[in-house]
Amino acid sequence: MISKVGANVDFDGGCHCGNVQVSVRLSKAPEDLAVRACTCSFCRSHKPRMISDPAGLLSVAANDWDLVRFYRFGTRTCDFLLCSQCGVFIAAVSDANEQSPRAVLNVNCLKDRAQFSETPAMHDFDGETLDTRLTRRRVNWMPTVIDR
Repeated sequence: MISKVGANVDFDGGCHCGNVQVSVRLSKAPEDLAVRACTCSFCRSHKPRMISDPAGLLSVAANDWDLVRFYRFGTRTCDFLLCSQCGVFIAAVSDANEQSPRAVLNVNCLKDRAQFSETPAMHDFDGETLDTRLTRRRVNWMPTVIDR
């Protein structure tokens, strides 16, 4: 479902089996957000279309958190949230266990994903230092609430 509240645009969605639910409030219309993809091995195999809005808010909930996997690899600086029951990749979350995590959202898990029609711009983060990566996430990723 999509709804507009003032300048904000709200979307909801989740995984295929319905265990994981997401809602996102964006400060911009979908056509004004950059859709991205990256060249890491995880993203190449899952083909997500990622967005973030530093002025927005992502909320993630689950019926059964035991079915949600927080997968870390590479620099081990973020968790990739996946439903282990249906396999849908939801978001990448930095500091998922901290008080104020930040995330990028896979728009493919939204009900109105067609609103995000832009072809994803490819990004390669291989040469990025750890400090640069963490700073980029703090600045560009959106605030996130994980309702456990």
